[in-house]
Amino acid sequence: MRLRSLTLACCTLTALAVPATLSTPRAALARASTPAAHSQATAQTQPEPDDMILAVVNGIPLTKRDVDNRGRLFALSTGLPLTPDLMERLRPQIIRQMIDERLRTQEILSRHINVPPDQLAEAIVNIERRNGMPEGTLRSHLAQDGVSLTTLIDQLRVQIGWIQVLRQELGARSRISPQDIAQRQAALKREAGRTEYEISEIFVKVDDPRHAEEELAFTNTIIQELRKGAPFAIVAAQFSQSQTALDGGSMGWVQEDELDPAVVSIVRQMPTGVGAVSNPITVPGGFLIVTSNAKRVIGTEMGHVITIRQLFLPFDSMLDPEHVTQQQQATLNRAVQIEQTVHSCDEMTALNKQAGEKRPSDPGELALERLNEQMQSVLTNLPIGKASRPMISRDGIVLLMVCTKKEKNFANRSPSEIADQLMNERVEQTARQLDSDLHRRAMIDLRIKLKGV
Repeated sequence: MRLRSLTLACCTLTALAVPATLSTPRAALARASTPAAHSQATAQTQPEPDDMILAVVNGIPLTKRDVDNRGRLFALSTGLPLTPDLMERLRPQIIRQMIDERLRTQEILSRHINVPPDQLAEAIVNIERRNGMPEGTLRSHLAQDGVSLTTLIDQLRVQIGWIQVLRQELGARSRISPQDIAQRQAALKREAGRTEYEISEIFVKVDDPRHAEEELAFTNTIIQELRKGAPFAIVAAQFSQSQTALDGGSMGWVQEDELDPAVVSIVRQMPTGVGAVSNPITVPGGFLIVTSNAKRVIGTEMGHVITIRQLFLPFDSMLDPEHVTQQQQATLNRAVQIEQTVHSCDEMTALNKQAGEKRPSDPGELALERLNEQMQSVLTNLPIGKASRPMISRDGIVLLMVCTKKEKNFANRSPSEIADQLMNERVEQTARQLDSDLHRRAMIDLRIKLKGV
């Protein structure tokens, strides 16, 4: 199998620099006492205007407002407070990331790729569902934290449009043939007994390896926030500069010969499935943060696949535990009655439709051992055909029922899973090459100084 490269091609951005002049301490003191120097010192203490231009990318400005909004979006999505100190540490990397996004946006436009509003709307609805929010409430939720919905839409538009760019670049290579799948299946059979890991990554690109202090400081900041509880997948989607960012940093199942040797030495020692986060790992092109989600021996990974039905009973308003409304109390009473009287998945489906089907009745097949700990604790010992205890959230009550449960060897990858992995590898390689080409052709004027640039 090929060696998976964990780097993005790097480039050097050119900034305009003002030559420094040498002077004696006496001359410097004399200049500091002049009215002009006093005026300059006063100006430096004033806050920077929101429309201050930080960089110009092929003639398109990037302002302080753009960068601050992205920082607020990061804080909101991770649930962490955005302190001035954290924003100061995030700002250089946000600028670099948004420069990359400006280049991608310009490439999308040059190819006349249009991201339809319905795709953006669907992406927003998916975000609301993943966060357990009622549809249509994301805009007000963002506004409460001072984040414009446009900030999120711009990021989503780049992500969706970039996928279409990569499809065009791949051309005929976007089709995985039966021969490709057969070759990978044969390789997996030869490698039975070897260890592989399910890993997620956050890649921080370094433009100049000789001056990587700022990128290293940013990497350590991200690690600190992850260890405080920031969700790895959300942080990866916001800041990782690998193509895996589109999938929350997930690399899927990889073997040691697909990883950089520095990464292998770390994941061999890391505990799996407990959210452990590595220290910065130096790899070609930048720094890497990894977490090991699972570990298995090729050819053997026994587990269980279940199908369930989900019933969601919504509240009319957000739950305040100190002031429970009559409707919320009535909903809880109904949930308790359902737990005691409903004994089939068909009944659960019918009840969920009656309740407006705010959440899907059938979320599809689920790998039991890969669910989060809370879901495993509910479903592992739940008998088939029995409703779970009511689970209360701020916007409603959920009941679950297991419909089927069977044992499966997850090490046996299906042809569709192999095809997905092969496609991801090709997309990642194409994205790195295209990003490198865009930077090489770009005219980037940084109006502020970033270390190493």
